[in-house]
Amino acid sequence: MTWQTLDVRRDPRGVVHVTLNTPDRRNVLSAAMIAELTEFARRMAEERGTRAVVLSGAGSTFCAGGDLAWMKAQIEADRPQRLVEARKLAEMLQALNTLPVPLIGRLHGGAFGGGVGMACVCDVAVAARGTKFCFSETRLGIIPATIGPYVLARMGEGRARRVFMSARVFEADEAETLGLVSRVVDAADLDAAIEAEVAPYLATAPGAVAAAKSLARSLGPRIDASVIDDSITRLADIWEAEEARLGIQAFLDKRPPPWG
Repeated sequence: MTWQTLDVRRDPRGVVHVTLNTPDRRNVLSAAMIAELTEFARRMAEERGTRAVVLSGAGSTFCAGGDLAWMKAQIEADRPQRLVEARKLAEMLQALNTLPVPLIGRLHGGAFGGGVGMACVCDVAVAARGTKFCFSETRLGIIPATIGPYVLARMGEGRARRVFMSARVFEADEAETLGLVSRVVDAADLDAAIEAEVAPYLATAPGAVAAAKSLARSLGPRIDASVIDDSITRLADIWEAEEARLGIQAFLDKRPPPWG
């Protein structure tokens, strides 16, 4: 397959490197990228011989979150279409979350909104020092709906509530304290840190790893069809609100929203 928004490479060990590859747009989650990430996850779930997947972003930023032009289109759509598009995003996150191989996040530059959600579906995420994080949704008049189940599973409610609603930008060291990332390293050491996360899996039985990951998910917070459906409904609901229309339009117009 020829990927339009991703760069996918497999090394001789069976380690797959998938890179969000629209650096000129700061790797925002466009409709095309959502579709390709879903297809990538489907292929990885079916493909034998993969030992681990490393998720990274090209250019200066890991992922700047959702594509605001795509979100504006949902505000202007009817409710059935909003639900369809929200489900595509939710299903992409769930497909990555349930990969039967380890998913290791390589974060640098920034992870905003949906980009934080992408970090949270990774089994482990390592960030370069200086990486900035933000649940930016409420600044735009929306909420971190479809990423919410994965964020809460990673951080726990108490820690999540410190940053989930405020749209406050925080640094990588705080992200480590909050449990979003497992390690923070100097940028020059990031590749070595990722390799240190990959290496142990090369000595493990792939089937046992997949079964252990499935067990861990079953014992953790429940993220089933009803939870995902609720997150989809909440996102569609917020897209219908006046605040979302005003906030997203203000961002696209490069002016402050009415609330700040």
